[in-house]
Amino acid sequence: MNARVETLAESFQRYFSVHFATTAEQRKDVFKIRYRVYCDEFGYEPADEFPEHLEHDKFDDNSLHCLITHRGTKRPAGCVRLVTTGSSSNGLLPLETYCTESLDYEFLESLNLNRESMCEVSRLAVDGAFRRRATESRTRFGDMDAIDCSHHERRTFSLISVAAFLAATSLTELTGRTNVFAMMEPFLPKLLERSGINFLKVGEDMDYHGHRAPYFATTEAALNSMVPELRALYGDIAHKIKEDFEKQNSVTSL
Repeated sequence: MNARVETLAESFQRYFSVHFATTAEQRKDVFKIRYRVYCDEFGYEPADEFPEHLEHDKFDDNSLHCLITHRGTKRPAGCVRLVTTGSSSNGLLPLETYCTESLDYEFLESLNLNRESMCEVSRLAVDGAFRRRATESRTRFGDMDAIDCSHHERRTFSLISVAAFLAATSLTELTGRTNVFAMMEPFLPKLLERSGINFLKVGEDMDYHGHRAPYFATTEAALNSMVPELRALYGDIAHKIKEDFEKQNSVTSL
């Protein structure tokens, strides 16, 4: 009898761990990834504003962060945050703060959403070492920066951004913030669509940390349309995020 072939999602969990970032060290790893991507690699944010090489902004203190780590090297590989309407002093989400000219306000008003149910998936980033092809041993800055691994392991790298989104989705369930917005580059909605997750475009394209547009989805719709293999991965990620989330809440309630 032939052994069952391990799915890509199962392989991903063998090579990567996904956590709700609760410790100072985990959050530091999140900000390190963001610095490498947003400052060093793409220049979306000025590097000289972050002398400690930790990219952060005014929404971070009250946001919920997730971290993906490569098990073999212990290297931070990806991150994402969930921003709620309570994360800023004026109650506005990042896209309401920085991307007002791109939003379709007439459509958004027609949704008649309770602001307490709203959130934004934000700062989703994958470290460049996990995006480069196996033959690329150097970054564009000339530093050695490749992950030495098998072709099978490298195939799972494509799931890092999807896994980050799944981690954020689990936080929307845990917090009841199930009306979800995101400013996304064109590739991400297409990637999520192939996974059965459909976001609705709710505004115009604009230049905001690259070419992006605003999108909207509900947690319920995302979970209902998710392809079976991805749903299994979501279940495992959501279980771990919930475990971390409840542990953190039990500590803060003491």
